[in-house]
Amino acid sequence: MSVQVYILIQTEVGKASSVAKTVSKIVGVTLAEGVTGPYDVIMRAESPSMEELGRAILSKVQAVPGITRTLTCPVTSY
Repeated sequence: MSVQVYILIQTEVGKASSVAKTVSKIVGVTLAEGVTGPYDVIMRAESPSMEELGRAILSKVQAVPGITRTLTCPVTSY
């Protein structure tokens, strides 16, 4: 069974589109879209384990220029 998460992303002003495009290219990311509200981008990712998720996906997401804050929400059932 794989681990799935939603990551809510706040960006610098005017960076939502470029952040969404950049994170969508990360292996393991299945969705990345701009949204309105307190967050600017929502993305979904999946990985074989939580350890792999942190190492292979989250570390790359946090390195994307223009991101100011993230909130990771693991999916509890699917």
